[in-house]
Amino acid sequence: MTDVTTRRLDLAGTRGFATPGAGPARRRALAEFGSSWLQDVWRGACGGRRHAGVALAAVGSLARGDGGPLSDFDLVLVHHPRGLAGPEVAAFADRLWYPIWDAGVRLDHSVRTVAECRAVASEDLSAAMGLLDLTHIAGDVDVVNAARSTVAHDWRANARTRLSEIHEAVTARHARQGDLAHLIEPDLKEAHGGLRDMTVLRALTEAWLTDRPHGAVDEAYERILDVRDAIHVVTGRGRDRLTRDDQDACAALLGHPDADELLTELSGAARTIAYAADSTLRRALQSQRARTLRVGPRRPQLVPLGYGLYRHDGEAVLGPSADLASDPVIPLRAALVAARNGIPLSPATLQNLGAHAPKPPEPWPEMARGVFADLLATGPGVVAVWEGLDLAGVVERWIPEWAAVRSRPQRNAVHRHTVDRHLVETVVSASGMVRDVARPDLLVLAAVLHDIGKVPGAIDHSHEGADIAERILRRIGVAEADREIVVRLVREHLTLVDLATRRDPEDPATIETLSDAVGGSVMTLDLLRALTEADASAAGPKAWSDWRAGLVHRLYQACRQALVAANGADRPRAVEPLEPLPLAKDVIEKVAVGEAHVSVVSLGGAHRIDIIDRDRAGLFADTAGLLAAHGFVVRSATVRTLDGLAVNEWWVDSPSGENPLPEIIGRDLTRVGAGDRAPLGRLQRRKAARPVRSPGSGSPDSTRAMVISSASDSATVIEVRATDRAGLLQDIGITLARASLAVRSAHIATYAGQTLDTFYVTELGGSRLAPARAAQAVAMIIDTCDGP
Repeated sequence: MTDVTTRRLDLAGTRGFATPGAGPARRRALAEFGSSWLQDVWRGACGGRRHAGVALAAVGSLARGDGGPLSDFDLVLVHHPRGLAGPEVAAFADRLWYPIWDAGVRLDHSVRTVAECRAVASEDLSAAMGLLDLTHIAGDVDVVNAARSTVAHDWRANARTRLSEIHEAVTARHARQGDLAHLIEPDLKEAHGGLRDMTVLRALTEAWLTDRPHGAVDEAYERILDVRDAIHVVTGRGRDRLTRDDQDACAALLGHPDADELLTELSGAARTIAYAADSTLRRALQSQRARTLRVGPRRPQLVPLGYGLYRHDGEAVLGPSADLASDPVIPLRAALVAARNGIPLSPATLQNLGAHAPKPPEPWPEMARGVFADLLATGPGVVAVWEGLDLAGVVERWIPEWAAVRSRPQRNAVHRHTVDRHLVETVVSASGMVRDVARPDLLVLAAVLHDIGKVPGAIDHSHEGADIAERILRRIGVAEADREIVVRLVREHLTLVDLATRRDPEDPATIETLSDAVGGSVMTLDLLRALTEADASAAGPKAWSDWRAGLVHRLYQACRQALVAANGADRPRAVEPLEPLPLAKDVIEKVAVGEAHVSVVSLGGAHRIDIIDRDRAGLFADTAGLLAAHGFVVRSATVRTLDGLAVNEWWVDSPSGENPLPEIIGRDLTRVGAGDRAPLGRLQRRKAARPVRSPGSGSPDSTRAMVISSASDSATVIEVRATDRAGLLQDIGITLARASLAVRSAHIATYAGQTLDTFYVTELGGSRLAPARAAQAVAMIIDTCDGP
């Protein structure tokens, strides 16, 4: 080891790695030593002569003063074209570089004039960002200042054209390197949330496009630099990747009790930088759009998204009418709206939610539970939204137990993410299988909680997690029967894959063990199969191979056939309700003269709308369409007939925040019944603006409809599963009316953004449908839900 390398490591070692705040002092000392040593090399190369118009400058970590013990030197020999001639410059450069190489220091070098610095910066994005840090080491300071100021001037002048280039480069690097916060062997420099992102932040502020966050971001940057320095000392090499083999030694050097604590702290720091980099880049892009489009004073362009949220410059923002203090559901709704629209919550909105949103009451309101399940079922859009809410402290307010798994590493070859990110990725995987199960809301709840027991000191995380999940679900207010299913799924989430890979899937004992694990329930078995696949897919390719998937499917099918043969499928059945109590005389008289009777009861943000009207063909479709036209979202409904009257109960929520007005709904329903379709106009315009998808496209969210032959002796029962959307119920109702079918009763439920609707239909004369008519009705419903 050379004297220079030894001295650098000695300087690092004397600065107390485990001492809080020692990192900046250590890096300043290393930078001062490096600059001083290079000045000695410069004087040796000059041989006592003074060279005008020539200077040695640094870029990279040496220029910024944040280099590690064994970081390489990025040097530029800057010269004036009227100074040394070409051969003289080359010979002088050799006299500089060779002593550095001989000292064993890694060197990245170049020789450029001021004009060449400018030209390289205009062509190479990475070189441009590096030259923004150009710092004088020795020689003529004026030539270095000229190069740096010229590059900085061009950087600001061309910011508009270069910004898209920065965005593309950053996006590609993040996709290639992954998230530092959630990787087990991260690259501290190139990964998302790493040291390179801080360079991007500085470059954006240097362009005068936007400011960057400070405070917590600067502290996070120092923590990552500390880990990088420890890697250099432990390995004796200038590496940036923290491998499993080096984690224990680095943790000990930095004063952590174990590697898990080191990785947890590193993950938290990386998340802070990643969020700052993403939000700052969005701010810069927004500023350029504003500068490009603005003519005169710029007014905010706010597009309503519902529930008091608006789209502004590619982000979701809370409107001024949101009352966080009195409505604990607002953070959940804000998250749902942002995730469904595939946009992040704005930093200001996150700060507002983190500072002022109260904890939900215990138990949660029913509306809050429904919105939470809908949020978890939104798919990939939930990842960025959840991350922002977690950094703002909102997720921990919903689930205090989340703090124990936040940024917790999983140091094994199967998992590629930290515990918390793995839970979110499992939710995303599960959201693609919500159509495969009877209760998608229970699936996504199990997905977000299945590894909640991976806390320090846990011996069996499945059983530990089941106990924790029980507390969480009880606090949320999940009904006892549903709670038991989710807790069972958390406790048994490894059982199916373990039995499939370690036992004979055709052995009756294996099937019996799995049957006991799911409590003899076909529905729970279906949920467990979906959770198993979601969990393994989120863990990584090593956890879910074609071979493993085949074994799981084989055992699942064998167990399901055994359960169906023994007990019958236990999918939820909509049981026709008992006849309602006798109606009041004044209500009957009102309906008799052609007026619909409507009453509204509002409970905790949800609204129950009771509607009584004369039964007629198309009434179900008209009512569903009218509620959608008024901007209400149907959560559940029960529709039935009694002595020629339709007696219907609809549960809705209101994205606009407006309460249903019974007299308006009653008046519009009466108008529609008389043939005036004008009240439905707004819904038709919303349907026309909806993206068109070709029927039968085979997409994962294609509608599933089936006849439940054993559900009723007097009506044909059709069960429909589809993705919920505005006007869906009206479309189905119209389809049934066009098929000349009477809806004797309908039972509408929405779980995690998926409808599970059951229709009891008959011919107009009251008889059950013939098999061919039933098949025709099913096909028409599928085409209606999937088509334009």
